[in-house]
Amino acid sequence: MILIIDLQLFADQEKTEKATPRKRKKSREEGQVLFSKEVNTAFTLLAAFVLLFLLSNYYGSSIRMLTINIYEDLMLDHSLYTISNVHKLTALLTVRLFIIILPLAASVLVVGVICSYLQVGFLLTSKPLQPKLNKLSPIKGLKKLFSMEKIVELIKSLVKIIFISYIVYFYLVGQLEAIFSLTSLEVEQTVEIIIGITFNIGIRAGILLVILGILDYIYQKYEYEKKLKMSKQEVKDEQKQIEGDPKIKSKIRQKQMQISMRRMMDEVPKADVIVTNPTHYAVALKYSPGEYAAPYVLAKGQNIVAQNIKKIATEKGVQMVENKYLAKTLYHTVNIGDAIPPELYESVAEILAYVYQMNATRRGGASNE
Repeated sequence: MILIIDLQLFADQEKTEKATPRKRKKSREEGQVLFSKEVNTAFTLLAAFVLLFLLSNYYGSSIRMLTINIYEDLMLDHSLYTISNVHKLTALLTVRLFIIILPLAASVLVVGVICSYLQVGFLLTSKPLQPKLNKLSPIKGLKKLFSMEKIVELIKSLVKIIFISYIVYFYLVGQLEAIFSLTSLEVEQTVEIIIGITFNIGIRAGILLVILGILDYIYQKYEYEKKLKMSKQEVKDEQKQIEGDPKIKSKIRQKQMQISMRRMMDEVPKADVIVTNPTHYAVALKYSPGEYAAPYVLAKGQNIVAQNIKKIATEKGVQMVENKYLAKTLYHTVNIGDAIPPELYESVAEILAYVYQMNATRRGGASNE
């Protein structure tokens, strides 16, 4: 037995098409956005060290005063050596440390929010937090643990650790003399040197992380676009959802045409005359002086429709007049419900006069009988 496999079935499932705007919008609503944590980390760290340098005088004086107060309280006032006083002193020191750190922490928080906003924009959704049963699968969990994404994250972490360790080590080696001299310096000088060393290390590490963050952003963008890609079948299905199934739309149009045709045929018995070609065209005309200034088209048709119009006209006793040129002209130039153009007034008037005369003669003959 020979099996015939249509390879196109597999080709259609390959995700080769760019994501449509609708797919992007849906993914965004579900919390799937282009975002690099490395960019946020890099810029917040760099901002933290820059602010630390700019506020070095503030931190130097604040830490100096805090240290002096601690030594004075603990060394000079022995009455503080009780559990309740130690608790009070600890609470006081915690509050003062919080006040000292607050400007730096608030600034870093603002920078982090700005970085996130620039990457993602404003997005408020709870869908990523909603529990999903498929996430509880141990097999899927293991697959995700050893996935390419996790391997890349591990490599990025190792690269950061290696490069930052390299920067810290070689910078501190050059600052050993200053570090060993800290024990013999005043508090303000000690804080100043420590802040200087910390700033230089932080700036170097921050610049490195910014470079890594930019590379990570490029990689995340590539992965994001790859995840959003759609198969040709998915694009077709989405198009159907937006525009509607072509088969259903075709049936709707067919149904609408049938209803329209039925309504048009219902108007044929009201006509004053049917102008025919005689076989290809049939146009039903009516003249109502109170409604229209000129005769108007009640119904029109070609070929089979024309034959149906003539059949109804015959059954209902509506007069038919053969005029090939006029029938063809009316069919192609006048829509159903519209009045005839002025250039056809004379031709139509002659036909209507003839029909009215024929109807009058018929009624006269009937009355004589």
